[in-house]
Amino acid sequence: MSSPPPALHPAVLAVTARIIARSAPGRAAYLEQLQAAGAPRASRGRLSCANLAHVFAASDAHDKAGLRAGRWPNLAIVSAYNDMLSAHQPLERYPALIKRAAREAGAVAQFAGGVPAMCDGITQGQPGMELSLFSRDVIAMATAVALSHDAFDAALYLGVCDKIVPGLLIGALSFGHLPAVFVPAGPMPSGLPNPDKARVRRDYAEGKADRAALLDAEAASYHAAGTCTFYGTANSNQMLMEAMGLHVPGSAFVPPGTPLRDALTAFATRRAAATTALGGEYLPVGRLVDERSIVNAIVTLLATGGSTNHTIHLVAVAAAAGIHVNWDDFDELSAIVPLIARIYPNGTADVNHFQAAGGTGFVLRELLGAGLLHGDVRTIMGVGLASYTRDPFLVDGELVWRDVPATSLDTSVLRPVRAPFSVEGGMRLLRGNLGRAVLKTSALREQDHVVEAPAIVFDDQESLVAAFEAGALERDFVAVVRYQGPRANGMPELHRLTPVLGVLMGRGYRVALVTDGRMSGASGPVPAAIHVTPECATGGPLAHVRDGDVIRMDASAGTLELRLAPAELAARADPRRAPEPAVGYGRELFGTLRAVVSDAELGAVACR
Repeated sequence: MSSPPPALHPAVLAVTARIIARSAPGRAAYLEQLQAAGAPRASRGRLSCANLAHVFAASDAHDKAGLRAGRWPNLAIVSAYNDMLSAHQPLERYPALIKRAAREAGAVAQFAGGVPAMCDGITQGQPGMELSLFSRDVIAMATAVALSHDAFDAALYLGVCDKIVPGLLIGALSFGHLPAVFVPAGPMPSGLPNPDKARVRRDYAEGKADRAALLDAEAASYHAAGTCTFYGTANSNQMLMEAMGLHVPGSAFVPPGTPLRDALTAFATRRAAATTALGGEYLPVGRLVDERSIVNAIVTLLATGGSTNHTIHLVAVAAAAGIHVNWDDFDELSAIVPLIARIYPNGTADVNHFQAAGGTGFVLRELLGAGLLHGDVRTIMGVGLASYTRDPFLVDGELVWRDVPATSLDTSVLRPVRAPFSVEGGMRLLRGNLGRAVLKTSALREQDHVVEAPAIVFDDQESLVAAFEAGALERDFVAVVRYQGPRANGMPELHRLTPVLGVLMGRGYRVALVTDGRMSGASGPVPAAIHVTPECATGGPLAHVRDGDVIRMDASAGTLELRLAPAELAARADPRRAPEPAVGYGRELFGTLRAVVSDAELGAVACR
């Protein structure tokens, strides 16, 4: 007889209850919309004869017969495939595999549409990065277009990286009456060890390594098909899809191009067919993604030291399902969720080492056992998260799942809840007279949790790098980088600043960053108050800061303060300036989105 599940932690219960109460009107409206959109029957039944003829015109005779009769589920394939990006290159093979598996399961699969997939690793520090955050909403809209034919009974979503998975999920929730299965590609093999990569980057920033040495190091790190192996936004996406029950269990970090990966993709297809209105286990994604599953995602993000970008993306995903979460929810959960994983940039290991140590199944089992996750949520496997605490294997060609190891196989990477790396999660909310901001603490040294120093103000990251190269930053200071929010310029990641500020910290200076922009999902040991809201372009107080003003950032107290008398701050003239016209590299096409985008804490949503 199995033991009863552990009682939920009081803070998890309290945060969930608060989210449910706060979200009640929006969630009710969303579920009403879902009910109106999708009676449990084949979608094609609503199409006219001419409409339906277009749906199967290019199909072979076998698929035509099934689609025409309406007795087979029709599965949409929505893919972010392109062959320049290593994470998405493996997806080239998936449509043929999915179509074959669908036919074997008594279903049809059609390639419904492709969505754009850009890489922050390529656009870092380039004009194209100003399109990055908005690409999430473009992907959501492209997903809706792919599904707009109303000819599908479920969808398989093929994507991996930073904005792509959140965008696909937002789009999927706009068709929340359809079941959804997310299908990953897996990580590339481990390359140059992460400490060596970081060392070469610092050496280059200091002029101790030339561009050829830097390129050699980067090419040895990013060297094959598959997802980059550090724990940035892309791999955080995969972890969260497991925690939300939208993957086949244990599929996040299985390498591409392997028999196990192919078997998991085929199984994902069978689950998509089984969960349609025609398959007997109707599981629409709009009901799977509820307040409890969002809390599960936040808890798992915190427990693993995941990407700060998800303090924006999870808010936007939740909103797409009629659910309202904010940074107070993240902060309250971070206070009680232990950090049980150390993966670069929060450690030296990569996701392949994490997977070998126990992986996603170990994390979810530990969190469930500690009462930190809602175990009774609905997933693509049915009811309950317990199936996500097991690992997939191939035995004589058959896909089976086994319990994950009882103990971590490498406690430098993965630890049990009873002996964590830290008793608190990886993020804090900062509040004060400069607004609200997010601080990632999981990679910080204890002595860097509090920084108080004079401000040096910049309006772009290039100016800060130039000041560093000119030797003008050899002192304690807080770098204020303004006008980097969603409305100003699309909120690009400021990844170029990490090596520069890291070098100055290595020289013994007390350094921190305060910005209304984003840092990379790979941001590490630099104390950085990011996503400052309200942003400077909308009159946020950060725009009023001047060189020499003293700023105190205190992770322990959760404060971000400009040490200035309120009257003096109020007396300063409004320095707000209109954003400079963004032209070139396609930026002019996104002016409408910049004009309407919401604050970072509201998810930086432009399509709503």
